Amino acid sequence: MKLSVSTYSLSRWRNENGKSLEDSIDQIAAMDVKGIEFSGLDEKALKNPVKRAKQLRARSEKRGLKVANYCVGAELLVPQSEQRKVIEQLKGEVDVASALGARTMRHDVTRGFGEQSKSLRIAKTFEEVLKHVVPAIREVADYAKTKGVRTSLENHGFYMQESKRVEKLIKTVNHPNYGLTIDMGNFLCVNEEPVGAVKRLAKYAQMAHVKDFHVRKKATKPPTGWFDTPTEIALRGAICGHGEIDIPAEIKLLKRAGYDGFLSLEFEGIEEPLTAVRSGLDYLRPLIE
Repeated sequence: MKLSVSTYSLSRWRNENGKSLEDSIDQIAAMDVKGIEFSGLDEKALKNPVKRAKQLRARSEKRGLKVANYCVGAELLVPQSEQRKVIEQLKGEVDVASALGARTMRHDVTRGFGEQSKSLRIAKTFEEVLKHVVPAIREVADYAKTKGVRTSLENHGFYMQESKRVEKLIKTVNHPNYGLTIDMGNFLCVNEEPVGAVKRLAKYAQMAHVKDFHVRKKATKPPTGWFDTPTEIALRGAICGHGEIDIPAEIKLLKRAGYDGFLSLEFEGIEEPLTAVRSGLDYLRPLIE
């Protein structure tokens, strides 16, 4: 198992200090990790994303970093004509992942029923959602296979977060080029016990995220830095090891399942990002050795 850092962890640092993705690459390389995960690209990628991806790959390799994964958004619970556009966009993102040198790409599936799906004439059940989104997922996975990229979902976004639901989707897709980017902290967003969820899903992992959270009842949460979940709890991003998640137990479960890929740190707390990420890495190093 090897450590990487997601560019998502430094997004606030970039915004507050006028820094670029190149600056993020340099900072992550200085943290003595083996990999970098790109959570989207930047405005420079708008005209020619593949060209931009090649630039970022070259910078990463020059700094001794392997691109561990590429993460993009998507919403597939939309009418067929719109879904076709999303599928083609995702195929373009696969091209970006390939240009980055990433062997895996996470794309979102759906955040559930909302404005984007109000014209869909389907029952509002998970079974009907699967019927609607699974063919699209398979088509993207088929295309990604031709590019040497594996696709996956991540347990996030509330609707597609609980471990039994995630497992049901993966089993229904049933595609050799499709798996899971397991986020070992996100299960708390639906108030599911994280260690048990990791135990259920570790065998599907082709990429892993590690993060930590502080937890409070909604009624007692402070006014700054916290977000509500659909359950009775509120969460605040924490430095890895400072929150309430049993990260050592989760890592043991991943190892037991045979996972030996990248463990990518995601930080979304209110502390200064560079300091928080370095502290989190210091906590994680002895756990993976």
